[in-house]
Amino acid sequence: MTRNNLVLLAAAGSALLLGGAFAFQYIGGLAPCKLCLWQRWPHGAAIVLGALAFALPGRIVPLLGALAALATAGVGLYHTGVERKWWEGPDTCTSGGVEGVSSGDLLNQIMAAPLVRCDEVAWSMMGLSMASWNGIASVILALIWVQAARKA
Repeated sequence: MTRNNLVLLAAAGSALLLGGAFAFQYIGGLAPCKLCLWQRWPHGAAIVLGALAFALPGRIVPLLGALAALATAGVGLYHTGVERKWWEGPDTCTSGGVEGVSSGDLLNQIMAAPLVRCDEVAWSMMGLSMASWNGIASVILALIWVQAARKA
C-alpha cells in the first residue's frame, strides 16, 4: 500500500470509531462518561491529520497521527482499568468510597455525582467494553500510521 492509502485507512478508522461512538450516544441512547469523551478528541485530531497528510509530504504528519491513535488507546486502556476496578478513575467520574465521609459531605458527593460513571460498563461485546475495543482498535490504527510514515 502507498503512504496515502495507509493514511486514508488510518484516518477512516478513526472516523469510523468516532462515528460509532456518536451512534451509540445518539441512536443507542448510551450517554458517554468523562473518559469516553476524552477518547474522542484524539480521533478527531487523527481525522484532521489524515487530511493534512495529503497536503504535506513526509513522515511528521503520519507520526503525529500515530501519536493521536496511541493517545486514545492509552485513555481507552486506562478507562478499561477503571471499569474493571483495577484502579480508581478521576474523582469526578467514579463512585469512590464512603469510609470516613460525613453525612453532609456524602450528600454533597451525591448531588455532584456525574450522571454517567466511568467505573461502570455501559456496553460490552465478547467480554470487552467499548473502551477496551477502542484501545485495541486504536493500537492497530497507530501501527497503520507508523507504516504510512515508513512509506514517506
